[in-house]
Amino acid sequence: MHLVAQDLAFAYPGRPVLAGVSVSVADGTRLGVVGENGSGKSTFLHLLAGELAPRSGEVRRQGTVALVEQELHPAAGETVGDLVRSTLDGLRRAAAALEAAATAFDHDSGDLRELERTLAAAEHLAVWDADRRVDVALTRLGAPRDLSRDLATLSVGQRYRARLACRLAERSDLLLLDEPTNHLDDSAIEFLTGELVAWQGGVVVVTHDRELLDDVATAILDLDPSWDGRPVLYGQPGYHSYRFAKSQSLHRWRQRYRAERKRAVALAERLDASYEGLSDEWRPEKGSQKHRRATRARIHVKAADRLIQRLEAEAIEVPVPPVELAFPDLPALSPGWDPGEPVVEVRSPRVVAPVAPDGDDENSVPSVRLDLPGTRVAIPASGRLLVTGPNGTGKSTLLAALAGTLPLTRGTRSVPSGVRIGVVGQESMRLTGQARRRTGFETYGDEALALLAAGALDPDHLVPVAFLGLLSEEDLDRPLGELSVGQRRRFELARALLHAPHVLLLDEPTNHLSIDLVDELTRALQVTPAAVVVATHDRRMRDDLSDWPVLDLTPR
Repeated sequence: MHLVAQDLAFAYPGRPVLAGVSVSVADGTRLGVVGENGSGKSTFLHLLAGELAPRSGEVRRQGTVALVEQELHPAAGETVGDLVRSTLDGLRRAAAALEAAATAFDHDSGDLRELERTLAAAEHLAVWDADRRVDVALTRLGAPRDLSRDLATLSVGQRYRARLACRLAERSDLLLLDEPTNHLDDSAIEFLTGELVAWQGGVVVVTHDRELLDDVATAILDLDPSWDGRPVLYGQPGYHSYRFAKSQSLHRWRQRYRAERKRAVALAERLDASYEGLSDEWRPEKGSQKHRRATRARIHVKAADRLIQRLEAEAIEVPVPPVELAFPDLPALSPGWDPGEPVVEVRSPRVVAPVAPDGDDENSVPSVRLDLPGTRVAIPASGRLLVTGPNGTGKSTLLAALAGTLPLTRGTRSVPSGVRIGVVGQESMRLTGQARRRTGFETYGDEALALLAAGALDPDHLVPVAFLGLLSEEDLDRPLGELSVGQRRRFELARALLHAPHVLLLDEPTNHLSIDLVDELTRALQVTPAAVVVATHDRRMRDDLSDWPVLDLTPR
């Protein structure tokens, strides 16, 4: 496999996204792609896959390509079995091609090299082991194995894991992954990491997962602009090497910029002084050869002008830096509250998923999504809680129970009057119809009015969305349907902060966010006065929050 992308550029109507991107991916290359939300990471994968045409530049490919996108939109009636059959059909065609070539081979006049190529292709795909490999991938990734399950009935994470399992089993020459760890627990990430390290072809992975970059990446492409506004390819493997090299580059960049600006100020002052000498109020003394002195002054001014022009031509034009998180000062308590009383509490929570009306949900048997008999989960003012455990153990259900958005089948939930709760769910908000066409400013305003009408917003504590630095004003003026998945995720975080909550409930908060924002958000959560509950598979975030109390939902 070999892929070469040369000087790629791409733009959506009225909005350039990528420019000057060049990479080469050979067998054994595992390229990590990072950058701010909206920098074009997903677009870049679609260009490599040939699903988008670049505005300029070219992509040359040899071999098969598999793309696993962040979101899977299934066709009506499509099932898990359809995904599996599509994978196995391709592998079985390779097996059939080998069998046909071997049967028809003439040992006297046949082309042995062609037969060897067909055999090598079948061995690379391990066609004789295909069924077992698909089943193992589905199992290890925690994807549904019931082939009759309709994809539309699955969660976003379940659909993603099913598609990822099939793509891994296909063993394409080039594997393109968009945020693959978003919906994986620790054991699934361990399986994925092993598969990628052993991948015989090339891999390009867009990810915010710092541990995955350390474990897998042989090089990292940063789509954020650098000195000349172009993306930078960092050739050393691992996240730590990338972060060190980028920090050093930024330091040199800023240092040189400050020096250039200082020189510009000095020369501007020199020019001002020269012009001052030519002002109407300036009069040379008698006998001082005023014409000669005026000529000399004009020469001096022209020289200063030329120096400034040269400086401006050589100066570094620093691009607009990425927006930085300005986390609001959230309240811990409101006047009159008892500081010893929990701001939210559940006791012995049990949640059972109801049977679907059509009777076709998990064989029509109610499923227990959470069951913690005798357990009290109480979050004090300014309290902290880290919720961990494999997929399916009830982390999201527990956060929904704390938020009050999911009713308890058994147990109790108590929240003091006036407590404001901000929630960021695991899955991105689904936009349909008019919601896709409304801008961020409009949607945020509607949310504020609805909270105000419900008495859940103190007008004196409204957090302006533009203040947060999560999205630029230009992006907030765009329809939400035009934003990237990561930008919509930033907007969801902004909505959770809108009413200055006393409690933040964050389910997989790092999903789809850029690496830099994940670092900034982690630091903000560590110091905010508000109470915070985080459920996450992000291994680096768990390490950063390791001093928090932990509720591990792993079955004993």
